[in-house]
Amino acid sequence: MKKMLGTIIGLLILTLTIPTVLFAGGKDDPLLTMLLVDQLEIRNTAGDNPLVWDAEGWVGKDLHKFWLKTDGEYVAGQLEEMEIQALYSRAIAPFWDLQLGWRRDIRPTPNRDWLAVGFRGLAPYFFDIDSAVFIGDNGRTAARLQAEYEFMLTQRLILVPDLELNLYGKDDPATGTGSGLSDTEAGLRLRYEIRREFAPYIGLNWTRRYGQTADYARAEGTDVDDFQFVSGIRVWF
Repeated sequence: MKKMLGTIIGLLILTLTIPTVLFAGGKDDPLLTMLLVDQLEIRNTAGDNPLVWDAEGWVGKDLHKFWLKTDGEYVAGQLEEMEIQALYSRAIAPFWDLQLGWRRDIRPTPNRDWLAVGFRGLAPYFFDIDSAVFIGDNGRTAARLQAEYEFMLTQRLILVPDLELNLYGKDDPATGTGSGLSDTEAGLRLRYEIRREFAPYIGLNWTRRYGQTADYARAEGTDVDDFQFVSGIRVWF
């Protein structure tokens, strides 16, 4: 587990160590960096309690940035799921970026590579939106929508509901993915910001598989509908 976490952190730190000469410019447009581990949590399930992460980092200037995103799940000493994205991001409107790059599904195997095109930004009423379409080989296509909102209960206590939907254009039996709406994930997390950069949290998480994806999961003895209690930390710098 320590080795895997070291690898993940190392990949994210790459976004902070790209030579600044690649982004030379004036003082009015300084080079900026960001590293956010939005979720690093243990999920309480009937069996093994998985370690789940969702993290991202970027380096760049006002209009142009390089992003690195990763998420995954580590269960019983094995990497069950992992995805990584490397993206070029261009600001196209106030609070909105167009992102273009590459996504790799490392687990489950076999690996899948995708061209990624998406939009990320702040929708009206301060909904944080991250949406993308993916184009793979052999006619594979996919789409994803992620949304979250922050309720400021106090200056330090924040309630965050979030939602993720994944859709695929065709069945992929090798990875247990069916066409159409494949799965949804909804969460509700309450965090306390000891500092703005460090916040432990507790919450609930619900996942659901649909259609052929659910059939593949049943055939492998995996739950189709899973409700979990979670506890973790959120950090950024």
